[in-house]
Amino acid sequence: MASSSSDIPESSYVKMDTADDATLIGTHCQYTYCNQLDFLPFFCQSCKGTFCLDHRTETAHVCAEAGAWARRRREAELAKPSAGEGKRMRDLVQQKPCAGAGCKTTVGTSLVPGVHCDRCNRDYCLKHRLGEEHDCKNLTPIGARPGAAQANNFGREARSALSKLKAWGASRKEAASRALPKPKPTTASQRVVAVNQLKKTAKGDAKLAPEKRVYLFVEAEAETTTAKFPKGQLFFSKDWVVGRLLDSAARDLQVENVNNSSANEKDKLRVFHVEGGRVLEFNEKVGAALSSGNTVVLLRGVGPAQEDLITM
Repeated sequence: MASSSSDIPESSYVKMDTADDATLIGTHCQYTYCNQLDFLPFFCQSCKGTFCLDHRTETAHVCAEAGAWARRRREAELAKPSAGEGKRMRDLVQQKPCAGAGCKTTVGTSLVPGVHCDRCNRDYCLKHRLGEEHDCKNLTPIGARPGAAQANNFGREARSALSKLKAWGASRKEAASRALPKPKPTTASQRVVAVNQLKKTAKGDAKLAPEKRVYLFVEAEAETTTAKFPKGQLFFSKDWVVGRLLDSAARDLQVENVNNSSANEKDKLRVFHVEGGRVLEFNEKVGAALSSGNTVVLLRGVGPAQEDLITM
């Protein structure tokens, strides 16, 4: 049994064997000017004619279908599985203009095969094959969903919002530092007095055990939120996650909270920890991230939590 590679003939003609066909007792050459009787004729795989030894090649008998065998052979070679786990070879790039701006080179030819860019899904000549040469990062991939461009725009908006948040947080810290006594920084005893005063005025769920409470100063940021009560002194459970703290604080300050009904990040509220200088994750434990006497701010549209938004 011959292997699959031997199934493809190595020439455009094959020798006809009388051992396989008992009716073969000589055949006349079909070349117009020959007609010689040949007992070992050759079969042309392009035009399907039978020829003698002298006229067996396509050139010798001026084959009407010259090249047909070669094309079939090439297609069979391209259809073979490659060495990469049965993956098929990529089809040749069809002839088309280079996708580079202003480039008039035709790609997909024997001289300029063309290079496909997987990022923007376009075909380029050798000169524009690199991403830097065809400005790939600013191109919308062919076939990409419209939402991809919107996601990129929102990413830029989120970064801009975070920059504003960083500046806002820095100004908050500066204002807080000016409010402290100038001769020396706040002492541990002063912090204890402030927390004790906060415990007397803070509001929250009375069912929470005192040892489980975290007492906080809570504010609603004026530029991105609208609150009936801009500030509040509240306490929460150490065992809660930040997401539950946010829901409770938004309810107490009467800030609109659509976190559970909107998938748009620009509509979502986030919790900013002033002392830590960062936006808290929804799944962080309150007791691990915050301490009594800290200040948290509710903001909208600042994107997912980021570390170290404020540089001290």
